[in-house]
Amino acid sequence: MSRTKTYYTKDILKLDIANQLGYAEKIKSAGWGELTSIESGKLGGLVNGYMRKHHWG
Repeated sequence: MSRTKTYYTKDILKLDIANQLGYAEKIKSAGWGELTSIESGKLGGLVNGYMRKHHWG
């Protein structure tokens, strides 16, 4: 059985992780600029961790 690899662009990845963290509605209604520094840092850390784990750039 072969495994299918899912490819993301960084923006899709960022939106997916934001949704998992529960930030999607806030982003949709107010925009990315309304995230607090703590929320942005958490999101950035998770995106960076995913990228390292999957050997992106």
